Amino acid sequence: MLLLNRLEVEFRKYFPKKIRNAKKILSLLKGKKGLEIGGPSHSFSHKGFLPVYDVLKTLDGCNFGIQTVWEGQLTEGNNYSWGNKKGYQFINDGSQLSAIKNNSYEVILSCHSIEHFANPIKALKEWDRVLAEDGYMLLVIPHKDGTFDHNRPVTTFAHLLNDFELNIPETDNTHFEEIISLHDIQMDAGVKNMEELKDRTYANIDNRCVHHHVFNTPLVVELADYLSYQIIALQHFNPFNIVILLQKSGHPNNSRYKDPANPIYQKFPSDKIWET
Repeated sequence: MLLLNRLEVEFRKYFPKKIRNAKKILSLLKGKKGLEIGGPSHSFSHKGFLPVYDVLKTLDGCNFGIQTVWEGQLTEGNNYSWGNKKGYQFINDGSQLSAIKNNSYEVILSCHSIEHFANPIKALKEWDRVLAEDGYMLLVIPHKDGTFDHNRPVTTFAHLLNDFELNIPETDNTHFEEIISLHDIQMDAGVKNMEELKDRTYANIDNRCVHHHVFNTPLVVELADYLSYQIIALQHFNPFNIVILLQKSGHPNNSRYKDPANPIYQKFPSDKIWET
């Protein structure tokens, strides 16, 4: 078994594992103009599980500040690196894309970003604003059951909607005590102990490391329906990724994803809440 594991590691260096329907997704996004929120992301790179960078025509990026935990020092301008290419780096909060005009992009990419927003619906509506008609939104969202958030309750759609209606700002600290008390530190390589977790959490407006809300698959489907987006593809990729491709559509039909018997809801325990 150990030998097989070593062979797998070596094999994947040259032939990275891809998501099940990667070819379908890549064919739909090929040659399009994109914007990535919170990137660049290894998952979308040539060696990632969904190498979108290989097929896009252009890609700009948006990050919340000039210094981030993930990218280090940033400057606005034509220096957004995606693969071996360059796009424009916006320095803007992802829920306030004031520098970008309506319908400017054909694709919006986001990998492990939406959970860092205190007001996810506000962010998604802003992404919708800059996305052209019939454009695509590709989201990779961590499923709470497989992450350091596994002890936390799934955020309800009603809660997200209430945050949007109240125009909750990114300075919100509503969930900080829950995060600190239920966070599985052993699964988080970014902190060593409770004191570091507390310090990082209360400095969130500067580092944006907090997962304000936690997601499961049904919640992601509810968000897609609320935005009137058609679900083109929805699947999981180990160990905890929810991968969803949406298309901007005024009349979506997502009925197959509203059935609790759908196999998509059998992998993670909290997804089966629809069966109760």
